[in-house]
Amino acid sequence: MKSLLFFIAALIFTITSKAQQFVDKAVIEYEVNTNLKKTMSNDSWDEMMKENLSDLKISYFTFTFADNKSIYKFNRWSPKTRIPKHQKEADEENIWYHDFVSGKMNMQKQIVGTNFIITDSIQKIEWQITNEHREIAGYNCRKAIGKRTDGVYVFAFYTDDITISGGPCSINGLPGMILGLTIPRLYTSFMAVKIDLEINNVSDIKPTSAKKSYGLIELKSLIEEKTKDWFSFGEDKEENKKQKDMFFWNAFL
Repeated sequence: MKSLLFFIAALIFTITSKAQQFVDKAVIEYEVNTNLKKTMSNDSWDEMMKENLSDLKISYFTFTFADNKSIYKFNRWSPKTRIPKHQKEADEENIWYHDFVSGKMNMQKQIVGTNFIITDSIQKIEWQITNEHREIAGYNCRKAIGKRTDGVYVFAFYTDDITISGGPCSINGLPGMILGLTIPRLYTSFMAVKIDLEINNVSDIKPTSAKKSYGLIELKSLIEEKTKDWFSFGEDKEENKKQKDMFFWNAFL
């Protein structure tokens, strides 16, 4: 009898072990949705522009990772997205590289029409993990609420079946991979729609090289100086502050 029980227990353990296969390299495709009209101001120029825009800006990004390093970048636009070219350029140019072994990041961000390279430590986020679960792209995910150092709250669903502590853009720091993410203040959501366990371009997981790179604090000071008069027009001070906050949140996300 004891031998039979031992055999059954061993069989269950073997089946469970095979079912839970931890992923340490993959290419994850995200659908990124932004309610563009809600990000715009209420002045007459923006109100006129809204008539010619699609409600959502929909794009697809890929997160490629191996050896605890990752690169996240633009892949393509949805045919449903109808916006001017100048509102697409930053998304197409931005690249996020993270080395979770060294704790360093390298980001190429297009800000005020110029590509800047940011080299710094990986940004920290305060996380509170909840008991809420949902399935995303075939993986069981758990909800967590995060607060960035700039005060922006994010809502994430992560899976510990994918071992890297990453996520879209610079959002990271959970005990697994973020497959679903919402940033309410930016009216933007990220949702994994496909996970490919085969990687053919591991050599692409590398930082962007540049003659000049900036630390986060250094570049923020520079951009604040360059844009100090941008958000001081009109009488709606609250709207001005909203637009300035969104500009900086997007610039350093």
